[in-house]
Amino acid sequence: MSFDKERARNVFLRYAEGYDTQNILIRHKIEHTLRVAELSERFAKALGMEGEDADFAWFLGLLHDIGRFEQVRRFGTFVDSQSVDHAELSGDILFKDGLIERFSDEGLPTDWRSIAETAVRQHNKLKLPESLDDRTRRFAELLRDADKTDIFRVIAGIPFEQRVGSSRASFQDTGEASPEVMACVTEHRCVPARLRRSHFEGRVSHCCMAFELVFEISRRTVREEGWLLALLAETDEDGKQIWTDRETEQLRILKREIEKAWGTTL
Repeated sequence: MSFDKERARNVFLRYAEGYDTQNILIRHKIEHTLRVAELSERFAKALGMEGEDADFAWFLGLLHDIGRFEQVRRFGTFVDSQSVDHAELSGDILFKDGLIERFSDEGLPTDWRSIAETAVRQHNKLKLPESLDDRTRRFAELLRDADKTDIFRVIAGIPFEQRVGSSRASFQDTGEASPEVMACVTEHRCVPARLRRSHFEGRVSHCCMAFELVFEISRRTVREEGWLLALLAETDEDGKQIWTDRETEQLRILKREIEKAWGTTL
């Protein structure tokens, strides 16, 4: 199957423009989506994928967050715990409501459709199911890596309320990370959402996504862009310490563990 990328991009933009594009959340999500599509294609090509496979990786990036627009319309936030699982909503809109059919006159072949639905629905989950076949897993991993790579930019570069649609006051501020959260750090795994109770634990949790990056091209891109290092910063632009002494020490531990897992300095 051949992909008409220009058509697909236009279908996506027309869909997104059906929502309130004056809303900063909508504008940021359009930017994030297009960047994830570009990263997915770039990573696929770095892994030796060509032609239809590279185009399909791009297409998955274009699809992955389609439910975010409806999430904002219904709930006014990107925080799944305060609204809905956005990956499942994306899957429902695409594959139950039929939005996927707008992207091609021919429609996706059955095998591509199955891979696309799995990749979209699984892109935000803590772990991929063990039962996935190798081809589906590869595309799902590509999408997850590309998404995480850009999320570092989003978190480090966009003010809190502009990227989630919730006030910081709506999140508990309990100080240092709990032993359970720090256990995820030393065990090199992502932090389950149920353990995140404060702003600082959210910061640690987001940085822990680094442990889940599968491909070296993803890790190299994250290092080159510098957004993860910005999230691990101990001081602000004026040199003032951002965190308490204990939180700062925990960030240092986190940075060391990421470097240990990656086998390189950030």
